[in-house]
Amino acid sequence: MATAFMEQALEQAKFALDNLEVPVGCVIVEDGKVISSGSNKTNATRNATRHAEMEAIDVLLREWQSMGLDQTQVAEKFAGCDLYVTCEPCIMCATALSIIGIREVYFGCANDKFGGCGSIMSLHKGDTSSSDDLSGSQASKPKGFKCTGGIMAEEAVALFRCFYEQGNPNAPRPHRPVRTPQQ
Repeated sequence: MATAFMEQALEQAKFALDNLEVPVGCVIVEDGKVISSGSNKTNATRNATRHAEMEAIDVLLREWQSMGLDQTQVAEKFAGCDLYVTCEPCIMCATALSIIGIREVYFGCANDKFGGCGSIMSLHKGDTSSSDDLSGSQASKPKGFKCTGGIMAEEAVALFRCFYEQGNPNAPRPHRPVRTPQQ
């Protein structure tokens, strides 16, 4: 079952790639059914926070709030959801997933530069000792979640390879000249 959901996340990542975005995609699953999906939209929105996970979370927040669910009911809904994402959530996304109380995260490849689920930090463990000053009220303190990586990692890495081989037209230009070895 995990591979079927990860295949859907990979489709979202391919959509991102086709739209000149970093190819990360995800789906949120409740009771064995996909209820939300997302892909990176940082370039399209010119907003660095619009990662796939945040896109999928926002879809559910809008839907559940329009249904009249209060904060406690929304938290209960997220506690019954699992996230499948093609790349290990970054520190920002892992913190958000912990705060909303997602039940479990399954990811493809590791995120060696910004990973929040073991590669750089282990925010999925819900350790609040380093985040007390950031999280404010007790209600927004990170809860932690189960985390499993390496699901269809090769497919996720292949999408990244394709993206970086084609070049990122939205990457900022270097502020200083690039030096060659002779200089």
